[in-house]
Amino acid sequence: MKQLFFISTFLIIGLLLQACEQEDTKVHKAQVPSSQQKDTENSYTLEEDVENVNEHLDYASSDLDTIYLAGGCFWGVEAFMEKIYGVKEVHSGYANGTSKDPSYQDVIRGEDGFAEAVEVTYDPDRVALETLIDDLFLVIDPTSENQQGNDVGEQYRTGIYTEDQDLLPDIQAVVDKQQKHYEEPIATEATLLKNFYLAEEEHQDYLAKNPDGYCHVDLTVANDLAIRPIEDDKPIIKKLSE
Repeated sequence: MKQLFFISTFLIIGLLLQACEQEDTKVHKAQVPSSQQKDTENSYTLEEDVENVNEHLDYASSDLDTIYLAGGCFWGVEAFMEKIYGVKEVHSGYANGTSKDPSYQDVIRGEDGFAEAVEVTYDPDRVALETLIDDLFLVIDPTSENQQGNDVGEQYRTGIYTEDQDLLPDIQAVVDKQQKHYEEPIATEATLLKNFYLAEEEHQDYLAKNPDGYCHVDLTVANDLAIRPIEDDKPIIKKLSE
């Protein structure tokens, strides 16, 4: 009986320690900084019923840039990025594979090396590229290779892809800055975009069409991101804020 008691006690202690380690990991990830997290002096917080601040803004005269981000299943990454101030539009698709015009079924077979990715079109006057990358790191596990949440496979790898060779050192600098917050090496790719194909229409705005769809990305994280509007946007942002 005594032996059974000690074994049971040992197992319970082990489970408690494991739970503490998991909780520490969650706290650690929550503390990874983003240049768009709240400050109290110069930022605004949107009212809870504002789903997408960008739908209220005028991008007609904006000089837009594009970056391609992979963070596991593209449904959640698309929905998250759409919420970030300064992002005009986001489209889901398939990046850096070896074939042409793949279908979703082609991609999930994993034979052609595609990553589920999103094309993010943004206004650099409203949101910096560094900020977008920082925000991506808030909702992925960058140390996980070929897996995010319950999704496993090469198509679920994380990455930052650009068509501009000159941007690669800046992108890598952001990744290197993030590395200090993780004990394990970051597996997120930072490389040139070889190709990008739009996903089928059913995958565009998937979570808006299917609110109960699975998503490893915590979309509520976007609610805690600071909005520091350009001068022209301040009246609108103030009106939409708490």
